[in-house]
Amino acid sequence: MKKLKKIPHFDDEDKERDFWDSHDLTDYFDMSKPQSVIFPNLKLSRKTISLRMPEWLWAELKVLANKRDMAYQSLMKFVLTDWVQKERHASAN
Repeated sequence: MKKLKKIPHFDDEDKERDFWDSHDLTDYFDMSKPQSVIFPNLKLSRKTISLRMPEWLWAELKVLANKRDMAYQSLMKFVLTDWVQKERHASAN
């Protein structure tokens, strides 16, 4: 097992980024012993979009979302996520 180098202190993210661009990560970390990390406060990035749809469809979404006690935007995200996952699975087979 090789001796790992000590990670230097960085004054800012730009200096750290430059450092890692020119150095090998395996000289500083033992890649044979990965550790799980949880980021409880990490928020997924979101993209606001404008979506045109027939009024009847928007009204139906609101009714269905209300039956599930959720916002219609959340229902739309749920339905789209489910559809995308099914399409990915279908295209993988």
